[in-house]
Amino acid sequence: MIDRKNRYVALIEAIFLAHYRPGDSEVSFGREELVSTAKSLGIDLPKNLGDVVYSFRYRVPLPETIAKRAAQGMTWAIKGVGRSLYRFVQVKHCRIEPDAFMMPIKVPNATPEILLANAFNDEQALLAKIRYNRLVDLFLEMTAHSLQNHLRTTVKDIGQIEIDELYVGINKRGRQFVVPVQAKTRNDRHGVVQTEQDIAFCRERFPAMICRPVSVHALDDNRIVFFELTMDNGGICIVDQKHYILVPSSDISAADLERYANS
Repeated sequence: MIDRKNRYVALIEAIFLAHYRPGDSEVSFGREELVSTAKSLGIDLPKNLGDVVYSFRYRVPLPETIAKRAAQGMTWAIKGVGRSLYRFVQVKHCRIEPDAFMMPIKVPNATPEILLANAFNDEQALLAKIRYNRLVDLFLEMTAHSLQNHLRTTVKDIGQIEIDELYVGINKRGRQFVVPVQAKTRNDRHGVVQTEQDIAFCRERFPAMICRPVSVHALDDNRIVFFELTMDNGGICIVDQKHYILVPSSDISAADLERYANS
C-alpha cells in the first residue's frame, strides 16, 4: 500500500502535469479532480479530501517535478480562487526561516502551568504562551488583544481561509492595527500564500485598520521566533525577526539586563 506522503505526491504531480504547458505561470484545477485522478491512478483517497491540497499549501514543499518548472527566483504555490477551486501560481521565492545565529531575548514566563499541562496540542500551547506573555505586544510595540483564535472564514475570490489567532491593537499615536497570527510547530512550514490570504482578509473586513501579519515558529530549543511580514512588489517579504525564550525570572541575570539596556 502506498503511504500517505507518496499518495499525496502522486496525486498533486498528476494533476499539475495534466494541465501544465511549458512557459505557464499559472495552472488551475478543481477539487473534484482529486477524485478522478485517484481513481485513474488506483490510489485510495484519504477521508479528508481537502488534506491533500492543505498539506502542500501549508505543511510540505511541492515535489521536485513541479518545483523545477518554476522560473528562476520563483517558486510554485497553491492559491484558493473560489469554492473548491485552486491555482498553482509562481510567486517570488521567500524563505521564512529562523536565523540560527540570532540571540534570543529572555522573557519572564507568565504562562499558567495548569494551562500548559492541559493544552490539547503543541499549536494550542504555543498560542497560549503568546497570549499570556503578551509577545505580540512586545514584538510589535503596541497594546494588542486577542479577538478570536482558529478563525475560519471566507474571502472574496479566494474561498475559505483559517487564521490561527487574530489580534487587534493600538499604539501610542492612536493608530489601530489588525494582526493575523499564523503559528508553526515542529516541521510545519509557513507558506507565503497564507500571508497573502491574511492580508486580503484584513483589507476586506478591516479596511480602516493597518494590517501587520505575523508568523510565529516554535523551535526545538524552546525559542519562539516572530516574523513580521508584508507584501512588496507582488511578493511577501520579512520586515522584522525576533527570538524570545520564556524563562523563570531568576534565570534573567544582571548581565542579561545590561545587554538589553545597551542594545
